[in-house]
Amino acid sequence: MTRISAERIAAIEARRDELQAMMATGDLPSDRFVAVSKEYAELEPVAQAAGEVRRLRAEAKSLQHMTHDGDDELRQMAAEELHENKAALERAERALALALLPRDAADARPAMLEIRAGTGGDEAALFAGDLFRMYQRYADNRGWRVELISASASEAGGFKEVIASVEGAGVFARLKFESGVHRVQRVPVTESGGRIHTSAATVAVLPEAEDVDIDIAESDLRIDVFRSSGAGGQHVNTTDSAVRITHLPSGIVVSQQDEKSQHKNKAKAMKVLRTRLFEAERERAANERADARKSMVGSGDRSERIRTYNFPQGRVTDHRINLTLHRLPEIIEGQMDELIAALIAEDEAARLAMVDG
Repeated sequence: MTRISAERIAAIEARRDELQAMMATGDLPSDRFVAVSKEYAELEPVAQAAGEVRRLRAEAKSLQHMTHDGDDELRQMAAEELHENKAALERAERALALALLPRDAADARPAMLEIRAGTGGDEAALFAGDLFRMYQRYADNRGWRVELISASASEAGGFKEVIASVEGAGVFARLKFESGVHRVQRVPVTESGGRIHTSAATVAVLPEAEDVDIDIAESDLRIDVFRSSGAGGQHVNTTDSAVRITHLPSGIVVSQQDEKSQHKNKAKAMKVLRTRLFEAERERAANERADARKSMVGSGDRSERIRTYNFPQGRVTDHRINLTLHRLPEIIEGQMDELIAALIAEDEAARLAMVDG
C-alpha cells in the first residue's frame, strides 16, 4: 500500500485547522460560510484519520528507541507494544488511504430504484415483487424513506415493473452495486410437480438528479396527456391525468399515471427523466475511463448476472466477488448489510490496488 507522506498529513491537518478558524471568525458571508462548512465536513474525517496515522508513527518511533535502551524488562515491554502498534498502524494507514480515494460525487445522493421482471413469466414478476420488498425492508432498517413512483402490477402478483425513490443518508453509496440481473431458483407456487425453475429480474439503481445537474429545455420535450388505465383496460379515472414525456434529443420516454393529478404525474415523470439523463451523462464520463471501470465491482452493466437466490439450498451467491451466504431467508427479509459490506470492501480493495498500481 502506498505510504502517505508526513508532509501530506501535515497539509491535511493544517487545512482542517484553517477552515475551522475561518468558521470561528463569524465574518464570512453566508454563501462563503456554507462552502467552507461543506469543505470542513468532508475534510474532518480525513484529518482525523491522518492524525491517527501521525500519532501511531510517532509512538512507533518512540517504542523503537525503547527496544534498544533500558533494562531487559523495559525492552521486552516496548517490543510487545511495538508489535501492537504495527498492527494498529497498518489499519490506520489503510483507513487514511481509503479516506483519500476519490469519492463518487453521487454517493450521498438519494437513488432511483427500478426493478423489471425478466425471463420466467409470472414467476419473474413474483420475484421482482420479492426484490422490491427486500429493498423496502432494508431501507426501513436503515431509516430511509421509500416513495413509490410507478408500478405495473402482474395479475399473478408481483410487478412487471416498479420504480421508487429512496431517500436517506448514503443511499446511493450502499445500493449502487445492486444494478444487474438477479436470478432466482425455486419451485414456483404454480408448479405441481415440484420442479425448480429459474427466473430473473433486472435491477437498476440510479443516483437522483437535482435541478441544477441537468438543464432540460422545454423545446426538447414533447408532453402528451392521456387517460389513465389499469389492468384489463379498466379506467383508473375519467380525466386525462396520465403524462408521457419524450426527451427529443435522447429519445428517452417516461410515462406516469399513478397519481390522479396531471400536475403530480408530470412532476414524477420529470424526476425520472432528469435522473435517467443524469445517469446517461455519468455513463458517458465512465466510458472514457472504461479500462478502470471494468475492474470495479459496480460496473453498472445491467445485463450482467450478478446474483443468484437459491431457495431450496437457502443460499445467496454474488458472482462478482464469489461470495456465498447461507442466509437467504434473512437477506430476502432485508438483512443485507453483510452482503453490501462485502461488495463495498471489494470495491475499495480494487481501487486501492489501482492507486498502488
